[in-house]
Amino acid sequence: MSKKSPKTASKQGFTFIDLFAGIGGMRVGFESAGGDCVFSSEWDKFAQQTYAANFGEIPHGDITKIEVSEIPKHDVLLAGFPCQPFSHAGLKMGFDDTRGTLFFDVARIVESKKPSLVLLENVKGFTTHDKGKTFKKIVEVMEQLGYKVYTKVLNASDFGLPQNRERIFIVCINKRKVKNKEFNFPKPSKKPTTVGMILEKKVDLKYVLSNKLWAGHQRRLREHRERGNGFGYSLFDAKSVRTSTISARYYKDGSEILIATKGNPRKITPREAARLQGFPDSFVIPVSDTQAYRQFGNSVAVNVIRALAKEMSKLLLD
Repeated sequence: MSKKSPKTASKQGFTFIDLFAGIGGMRVGFESAGGDCVFSSEWDKFAQQTYAANFGEIPHGDITKIEVSEIPKHDVLLAGFPCQPFSHAGLKMGFDDTRGTLFFDVARIVESKKPSLVLLENVKGFTTHDKGKTFKKIVEVMEQLGYKVYTKVLNASDFGLPQNRERIFIVCINKRKVKNKEFNFPKPSKKPTTVGMILEKKVDLKYVLSNKLWAGHQRRLREHRERGNGFGYSLFDAKSVRTSTISARYYKDGSEILIATKGNPRKITPREAARLQGFPDSFVIPVSDTQAYRQFGNSVAVNVIRALAKEMSKLLLD
């Protein structure tokens, strides 16, 4: 299987590129809104494996080594990039101030290709990262590149998923290409949820905690409580409204989301983790459980992306 070659724009819909693609959560959401992915980039070899199994292409690798000439024109740029602190030199050189960070690669592509829309995603705490300087610089750079910037924190639990997962979304509109239009973030569906929505009927016993691991969880919870802090495991059942946030470290001990059983509690399965993030059951999981937990923990909530894609596509297709 080879890397996908650039494609021409879709006559009916719109084109997008998928940067820091992970396993393609953003792609799933934007394809559902009529988008056509013309380029993808992801450096992690295991994430590439999952991406290829589901989309039939191996994403290009390290974004820092990709020339803008290799990237086709596109209507929408998608990027859930890692946050890094920027230089405090205060030179006010626009996106050159971000050189050495991964956002710089987003900015250089935006400057060259000038997509109509840009969607950036990060953890909720991104707004306060490096005392707010990182977030402020990104907004400043996008504005200097000719974009109007909209930001909002959205929670997966407001969009039909039984998970408390808050993320900051930054929508940027090219003021020259999309004129006289304002962006409205999608309204929460407020669809009632329960953890039972994502649970499998039959689960392998390997996901049930051993006596030793369960005893360790309970001991650590007692110790934390004695110190007066709130750390410890989180236990849910089918009637629970939502779980806590699944993280990339879930593979270690599963403490943030445990499912109650008649005996020792169990971890959620990789398929349940996929459902918790809004991936369809047709989504192929070709990697080990450890890698699957990392991948779904790092991914986006597809329901939220789908709702954003629907609203963003209105700006292109109206």
